[in-house]
Amino acid sequence: MSSIGDGDARARRRAAAGIKQSLRELRNQLSLLNHQVGARLRLRDVDLDCLELVLEHGPLTPSALARRAGLHPATMTGVLDRLQKCGWVTRERDPDGPDRRAVLVRAVKDRNAELFGLYAGMNSAMDDLLAGYSEEELALLGDFLRRTTEAGRAATEELAED
Repeated sequence: MSSIGDGDARARRRAAAGIKQSLRELRNQLSLLNHQVGARLRLRDVDLDCLELVLEHGPLTPSALARRAGLHPATMTGVLDRLQKCGWVTRERDPDGPDRRAVLVRAVKDRNAELFGLYAGMNSAMDDLLAGYSEEELALLGDFLRRTTEAGRAATEELAED
């Protein structure tokens, strides 16, 4: 005969499995959205990923960007060539670099509206969705997403070290 505790444990495992499944589905859907955005901008998925990293963390050296993106430096050179050719980033001399060859990759701010405009539908949908949550619920969701992101970052770094 199973105790109430066993039922609670099963319900918890089912709930946790459901959350993990929902996160996989979310990842897939966001990947598809980003693919559509990239296609509209005539950018490869990896190019869009790197552009978003520069927008979020930039300016960055090409090697720092390669590390963040998990790409080989030679691959990063091709990505940056494409992004620069299309007017999304600039490469500027790094005044704090170890020598005159050191560069920083900086996003071209004049292009932000074009990029963000393609996400406007999703941003509006998120605003509507989040309006239905209390401040406490939003804090919980924010904490969960930050911790999930950190777990993903750690797992990515672990795989990259192999």
